Amino acid sequence: MTIDLKRLRADTPGCAKVAHFNNAGSSLPPKPVLKAVIDHLELEAEIGGYEAAAKADDRLEAVYASVAKLINARPDEIALVENATRGWDMAFYAMNFRPGDRILTGISEYASNVISYLQIAKKTGAVVEAVPNDKYGQVSVADLERMIDGKVKLISFTHVPTNGGLVNPAAKIGAVAKKHGIPFLLDACQSVGQIDIDVRKIGCTMLSATGRKYLRGPRGTGFLYVQRDWIQRLEPPFLDLHAAEWVAPDRYEIRKDARRFENWESYVAGRLGLGAAADYAMKVGMKAIEADLTEKAVQLREGLAAIPGVTVHDIGRKQGGIVTFTKQGSSAGAIKVALGKRRINTSVSGASSTLFDMSARGLRELVRASVHYVNSTAELDRLIKAVAEI
Repeated sequence: MTIDLKRLRADTPGCAKVAHFNNAGSSLPPKPVLKAVIDHLELEAEIGGYEAAAKADDRLEAVYASVAKLINARPDEIALVENATRGWDMAFYAMNFRPGDRILTGISEYASNVISYLQIAKKTGAVVEAVPNDKYGQVSVADLERMIDGKVKLISFTHVPTNGGLVNPAAKIGAVAKKHGIPFLLDACQSVGQIDIDVRKIGCTMLSATGRKYLRGPRGTGFLYVQRDWIQRLEPPFLDLHAAEWVAPDRYEIRKDARRFENWESYVAGRLGLGAAADYAMKVGMKAIEADLTEKAVQLREGLAAIPGVTVHDIGRKQGGIVTFTKQGSSAGAIKVALGKRRINTSVSGASSTLFDMSARGLRELVRASVHYVNSTAELDRLIKAVAEI
């Protein structure tokens, strides 16, 4: 399957307005996603929110099937949540940590996750340890294996870190976790939608993702996958009348499926948009998407690296669609602003977002240009030319 760039760009209204290289922040949604969201909001305005949700019940149920199919899971293993952080939190805080329990994570771990690790460590006496990188800058699977002992309670990594281009070897990490019977929580916030994800092959116990990034769905949407045989072993950090049922004055029963990690109130239009985004990605073809944006990222890295004074800071044996760089004499923030004036969208990764990694590499900030399959070669050339002229 190949990418029909002309058709896909025509299906993306934003392509006519900007050269969008902030897909790791929030992608330009395609028309079917816009239609799903807007149609439902209009229906809510016409007949009421509860009534509109009732009319959309079958389509809302179908979202679980679409998301499950996207990552090769089962619908009952999927919870629809407000964002990737909420999904990740619901899984992580459902773990029961004790003094001396070890949490193994990576050098490139995202700040929100590390803050949660540290909070739990402070409260429970658990210990947080970062597994060293290998010579490519990715998680050293050999070191991970060596660090395993009977006190390791959780293995938790970010699949595609927010900076550095890196794609961590998730399936190899999953194999280590499975071998030792340790739960594996994978932050797939940046990978779902750009990489062909198969939770069975990866071997993760839990996976969190967002709608707004590479999946091209609405903001305020995300999902959590929990392996079926782990669902009832994890009690969510909070419950409501959706996640559980009040069955007696002094007793409640928690749902048996992954929806125990949801809450009753939800962004219904957004969920429908999330389902449309998952369907759209599968129609384009995830293998084709991954190959196309990976190739474009290589072209962008090579073009930027050829500019005098520009350094590309991407690491890892396997690299994805996130391209990070600096230019001598210009701050990352100034470059972002200058590109924005030319209608080229990028973002800035600061040291606080991945403190372990940025400190280890002596970096304070990076310009992040994240490509997607709807970016054209002309847009790549336009970005490279603009960076050279700034």
